[in-house]
Amino acid sequence: MGIVLKTPEEIESMRVAGRLAGEVLKMIREHVKIGMSTGELDDICHDHITRVQQAIPAPLNYRGFPKSICTSLNHVVCHGIPGEKRLKNGDILNIDITVIKDGWHGDTSKMFLIGEPTVRARRICQVAHQAMVTGIEMVRPGLRLGDIGFAIQRYSEAQGCSVVREYCGHGIGKVFHEDPQVLHYGRPGVGEVLVPGMVFTIEPMINVGRRGTRLLGDGWTVITKDRSLSAQWEHTLAVTDDGYDVLTQLPGDEL
Repeated sequence: MGIVLKTPEEIESMRVAGRLAGEVLKMIREHVKIGMSTGELDDICHDHITRVQQAIPAPLNYRGFPKSICTSLNHVVCHGIPGEKRLKNGDILNIDITVIKDGWHGDTSKMFLIGEPTVRARRICQVAHQAMVTGIEMVRPGLRLGDIGFAIQRYSEAQGCSVVREYCGHGIGKVFHEDPQVLHYGRPGVGEVLVPGMVFTIEPMINVGRRGTRLLGDGWTVITKDRSLSAQWEHTLAVTDDGYDVLTQLPGDEL
């Protein structure tokens, strides 16, 4: 397909979708508690997106995915399918939301801590968040994608963690997944050069243990091979003339 640059007007339309996705994560926070099932969280998000926001949950039926959100629990790296699994004290959960509004996608995710997680669980969530922030804060015209991946990898590995390599960030717009691929590892000075109008996600998946992953039989759920904890945060951002603009960040919220 090639990279599709967005006009300022298109980026504003994407900001609408992005903020709706962010609002879903803010709405669902009070429901993420001990005893709640991931399927119930999916029902609540689906109802909010379709009825309140008058929007479309992008994951539903995307390449056969059966639910409206992704819920990745503990050692699940990404693409967890909501179901009957109930949250328990100490769990960590990634909720990934993608909303379509007026044809444009907004994609974001964050970690939720249930009850009193262990020090290790809290720390992997913090490291994954800082890995995302490290990548975002580098974005500016003239930079190469390899510079971003290198910085995320260097930071994460310095913390004694590993970076998942099979799954990455991506361009986004009218299409859920566009070029370019945004790797969260790599070498500086290689890859696409960033230019204003590029819109993509940064969403590093960081493991406590080794970086190896395994795809389960459902064709979607990805887990760590060593069953160590994994965490992920995600934002959609646009490259501007002098830096970046995070389209899924709600007003007043920190990254």
